[in-house]
Amino acid sequence: MKKVMLLAAGLFFALSTFAQQADNKQVKKIEVTGSAEIEITPDELNLDIALREYLKGKTKVDITTLEKQLVKAIADAGLPKETLTIENVNGFNNEFFLRKKKDPVEFMTRKQYRLKLTRLDKINDILGAIDAEGVESTRIASYTSSKMDQYRKEVKIKAIKAAKEKAEYMLAAIGNSIDGILEVQEISTDNYTDYRPQIMSNAMFKSADAVGGGAPEIDFKSIKVRAEVRTVFTIK
Repeated sequence: MKKVMLLAAGLFFALSTFAQQADNKQVKKIEVTGSAEIEITPDELNLDIALREYLKGKTKVDITTLEKQLVKAIADAGLPKETLTIENVNGFNNEFFLRKKKDPVEFMTRKQYRLKLTRLDKINDILGAIDAEGVESTRIASYTSSKMDQYRKEVKIKAIKAAKEKAEYMLAAIGNSIDGILEVQEISTDNYTDYRPQIMSNAMFKSADAVGGGAPEIDFKSIKVRAEVRTVFTIK
């Protein structure tokens, strides 16, 4: 019985030693990063529009009139009314609120809207149908693509392929080659670059109308989606 126990203990010790040696065995590996970037054209954006009452001679053009122009322009563009929401409403007068009794003619209302668009070519038609004097400013709040999930996947695939290619040519330079993948870590992804919100003032609209140009052109750069991965490959 004692011999059996000693034999079992010896076998266990031998297996433990072998496993420890296997764990301590150094794996030949190469660690590289890979990155990729694609440029896409946005097809969805949120446009902030600020309308403001103003005096036309001694007559005030009220916010209701301006709002009706905006709503009609959206309908004429074939967009559902749900695409327009009110963001904020406030008022001011020309004396910076110092008067105790606000003159209805001098007290002006300002209203901010957000318009969701999927057709970028509709912007100028909509803005051009609104009284330019009543448009205080417009601003592209955000933009994206309806196919963003597809682009995210595409750029990640390109990034890991770039990492593999890098590992291959680095090892080929010393006469080796990769054996398999050991680790993959996503460092960063979905970074939007070249985001450039454009703000247009009331003066820009009046200037465009003066030369017969209607609403000024809204220009923004394409979206660049970037991904970066860290990879560890084993070496043959």
